[in-house]
Amino acid sequence: MKLGATLYIQNTVEAVKLYQEAFGLTLGYQVRFPDGTFLHAELQKDGSEVFAVSECRNDAFVATMRASSLQESRPTMSYSLTFANAEEVENAYTLLAEGGTVLFPLGSLPWSACCAEVVDRYGVYWYITV
Repeated sequence: MKLGATLYIQNTVEAVKLYQEAFGLTLGYQVRFPDGTFLHAELQKDGSEVFAVSECRNDAFVATMRASSLQESRPTMSYSLTFANAEEVENAYTLLAEGGTVLFPLGSLPWSACCAEVVDRYGVYWYITV
């Protein structure tokens, strides 16, 4: 069994580039809308899908998701990625925080020497850790 995760966001072309750089992913299977945005874009690590991205054309949906991600309580859905070393976490943190909202700055917790919580500029909540 595999849990599939798709991020329904706006500005998918820009977002795919950000996630490739932040997480060291490659673009796999993809289908584009006529305007060039992604209907479906699989982002992969070592040939296996990590998550997919899809252009959301519903402004009200995006606004609701962004608002829920920025409240004091956690959103109903969050994404967590575990990296091999602190340098990878620091790189992802720097890229995700640009234009986003930092909920827990880069630091440590009892279970992780290096972690952070960020809502990126697309309204996606990330917990990144070693």
